[in-house]
Amino acid sequence: MKSLYITLLCSALCSTLSYGQGKFLTKQGYTSFFSSSPIEDIKADNNQVLSIIDTSTGTIAISILMKSFMFEKSLMQEHFNENYVESDTYPKATFKGQILNFETLDQNKQTTTIKGAITIHGVTKNIEIKAMMLQSEKSIALKGKFPIKVADFDIKIPSVVINNIAEIVEVSFELDHQLYTK
Repeated sequence: MKSLYITLLCSALCSTLSYGQGKFLTKQGYTSFFSSSPIEDIKADNNQVLSIIDTSTGTIAISILMKSFMFEKSLMQEHFNENYVESDTYPKATFKGQILNFETLDQNKQTTTIKGAITIHGVTKNIEIKAMMLQSEKSIALKGKFPIKVADFDIKIPSVVINNIAEIVEVSFELDHQLYTK
């Protein structure tokens, strides 16, 4: 009985030590943005978000192809890519940051803070995001939303449609990272 207890204790210790020592990846993360104005609401979805978390440091990196945002109306998508975010010149939005106090977080669902730099339309800004996080030995899921002020990223809105697009856009994300194995 004593040897069974020691074996279980050693197994638990080894799994605890190995937990948190790796990389977690998703290639099919989800992000969307929503703009509400008196004239019309605009929503776009993107299911091709690449994200990686390094559990040894708590760092996270996210890359989003701008042309992968899908709109209800194709004309909105065309204007978004050609006139606003200029996807040919600025093909990606990126985020590089840190999940704060990552080493103290446990496997329960909890709110965490992510701090880092987001780059959209060639402009980089520091942001802090609250997110719900649920982690296990084989996955780390993050879900949250945050506001983006369009003017902060040097995105010009033509005066003819200025009332159609909100000054502040709500960005949502769901990233279900899986343990990366080579």
